[in-house]
Amino acid sequence: MKRQQVIDTGERPYRCDVCNKTFKTINSLKVHRRVHTEKRPYCCDVCNKTFRSLQHLKEHQHLHTGERPYRCDVCDKTFSTASILKVHQRVHTGERPYCCDVCNKTFRHLQHLKEHQHVHSGERPYLCDVCDKTFSTANSLKTHQHSHTGERPYRCDVCNKTFSRKGILTVHQRVHTGERPYRCDVCNKTFIHNSSLNVHRRVHTGGASISL
Repeated sequence: MKRQQVIDTGERPYRCDVCNKTFKTINSLKVHRRVHTEKRPYCCDVCNKTFRSLQHLKEHQHLHTGERPYRCDVCDKTFSTASILKVHQRVHTGERPYCCDVCNKTFRHLQHLKEHQHVHSGERPYLCDVCDKTFSTANSLKTHQHSHTGERPYRCDVCNKTFSRKGILTVHQRVHTGERPYRCDVCNKTFIHNSSLNVHRRVHTGGASISL
């Protein structure tokens, strides 16, 4: 009963003697301490990846079984882990809890914040093993690698045309939807591509390009 009261009141009486982080239960503190000792006692019998907690191992095993037991109560999308579901739910709530301390841009994912910070530091830690070109984000590297493999993983669900980048697919789909998001602020003519708008603006400037 005492333990239940601690959980309900939000009290966190168990403190890590290394980093002073506090926890509601002694078991949570024990799992946390493995961050400092690097102890990972739970091993996946399929791929041998190790984990600090039994719960993390169980959720990881869903990747092998295909099980997705965590369901979003807004859109019914399912996920293999509770943590991925939690991040997904920020799409619906608008929550962006990770903030860049340089430009104040906010992110849903901690990893996206870390990769964004490379913009400020100039760091490009992701290396293409084919041409040695470097990138600031893992996603940029993955997209670039399609140029070597010829892979075009993004498919239009209307005409089945395929593309190497998601952004190119998004622009292509405007052919089907009729969306023209780029508007001339002089004559209100609209365009599918930003580049088309820039070319059009020269009609109003006598041929000179406009820098935005």
